[in-house]
Amino acid sequence: MLHRLFRVTGLLVVVLSLAPPLARAQTAAPAPSPETLAVAKELVISIHLMDQFKALMPAILKSLKPAIVQGRSDVDRDYDAITPALIDGFQARFNELSDAVAIIYASNFTPDDLRALIAFYKTPVGQKLLEKTPVITQQSLIAGQKFGQSVAADMRQRIIEELRKKGHDL
Repeated sequence: MLHRLFRVTGLLVVVLSLAPPLARAQTAAPAPSPETLAVAKELVISIHLMDQFKALMPAILKSLKPAIVQGRSDVDRDYDAITPALIDGFQARFNELSDAVAIIYASNFTPDDLRALIAFYKTPVGQKLLEKTPVITQQSLIAGQKFGQSVAADMRQRIIEELRKKGHDL
């Protein structure tokens, strides 16, 4: 079960964080040059990407908890107990993610673009963006969850109404 939870959480991290860049990367055929990849790795370090993912891990695990626990107090207690080990396990694999993200950046930007981004992140506003990104991301995830729940509830009600109009007893 622990291994499965690692997979689910890891997949969620990657999907939530990288879905738009991954979609663009799939259309880019050539591999990035060594220079571009090196500058992209420098950017990933400059933007403290791994620190941002580390900051998000507790929120991601918290968001997964209701679906896994499903109101069972014994599972709830055990989930809380294994959470630190899960976070540690993912942190051990962050280099894989760092390399993957560097490839994505290198596939979508030139070395000069990447250098310009690095320069931006060294400015006061760039530093402020880096400082605020984890909080903004967490708040955005919460807003997205609330929005998704609201849309799902509205959709459910509308589907039921439409099916009732067609004579279904729901």
